Amino acid sequence: HPTIGTAYVLLKHGVVKSDNNCFLLEENVGAVPVKVDSGENPLIWLETPEIEHGNTFEREICTEVLGLESDDLLDIEPQLLSAGNPTLFVALRGTDAVDRAKLDLQGSSILRRDRSEPFCVFVFTAAPNGAYARMFAPEYGISEDPATGSSAGPLAVYMLKHNLLSESASTSFICEQGVKMGRRSTLHIRVSGDVIEVGGSVVAVGRGELLKQHPVDQHP
Repeated sequence: HPTIGTAYVLLKHGVVKSDNNCFLLEENVGAVPVKVDSGENPLIWLETPEIEHGNTFEREICTEVLGLESDDLLDIEPQLLSAGNPTLFVALRGTDAVDRAKLDLQGSSILRRDRSEPFCVFVFTAAPNGAYARMFAPEYGISEDPATGSSAGPLAVYMLKHNLLSESASTSFICEQGVKMGRRSTLHIRVSGDVIEVGGSVVAVGRGELLKQHPVDQHP
């Protein structure tokens, strides 16, 4: 959502001029292509950077640190994937299990063990139109995130790999996130071959001005 929000502000203030509703944002992960649908409040799309596949994790450990029962997890190995933001994906049975999940700093440390780099933990369940999810990242100082665009692309890869998407949702689906914390968000994901795009609309919730501060005159 930082990329989508930034693109919205740049477009609104005319800082960037989109060529055929497409432009690039230079970020730490490289140049990120951004596309803009037409309309008054269009969906803004980013192309997910190349996704790296990491280690798998034991279901029993994930069950314990998330405060869940063994039957709450699907019989699929949780796995770490990254599109610039390492994320551990844990597939659960139903929205109730997703809503009951929790992760504190101690649990996150247990999961990480000797791995030097912290990572996010993304719990989800398959839904008719895509996925229902929550994301925890206590080691980043984020108890729960209402919308995680950097994890949405890898989520598509993980769900396709394990046949968790219906045929009708295999190329275009949504991820509903933030419901449990009272900040519902909808992320749109579309897949075309090896290209995965994540999109969303933007709601402006505040505005402000930056004022240049002149040095204070030290003379009486």
